[in-house]
Amino acid sequence: MWTVMPSPIGDLRIVASDDAIVAIDFSPFHSRPEGRPLGERADDHPVLAEAVRQLTAYFARERREFDLPLAPQGSDFQRRVWEQLARIPYGETASYGQIAGRLGMTNAASRAVGLANGRNPIPIVVPCHRVIGANGTLTGYAGGLERKQVLLELEQDALF
Repeated sequence: MWTVMPSPIGDLRIVASDDAIVAIDFSPFHSRPEGRPLGERADDHPVLAEAVRQLTAYFARERREFDLPLAPQGSDFQRRVWEQLARIPYGETASYGQIAGRLGMTNAASRAVGLANGRNPIPIVVPCHRVIGANGTLTGYAGGLERKQVLLELEQDALF
């Protein structure tokens, strides 16, 4: 099941399965993202309605953390990376190397962390936009660098 909500970074499609969020897709949407069941549109489903409510509050700078049931599908390594992403505080950033270090790996694992970061199926809620290059520059983002910049600026502006 799924729903679509407007946001400052374009429409977002939120996908749920078994009462947990499995994906958030940026527009333009693909008909069937790999491995992500869509099913019927269900705007009133409690999990989807709550996701829309929390994301709306996030974009209004009224929410800094999400409290949603999540079920991202990925390898064990990917899920470990995504767990680390979820620990990056609102308004802060971390480098790929820092994430690798938090996983007990060397900086050489930065590329693998970057690949896992890019496969995060639940952006914004699992804040992959908070990961930057070692030199502080913005690096790739599945939703595009413009969206990443908007999300980072939204969080920085909310802090002051």
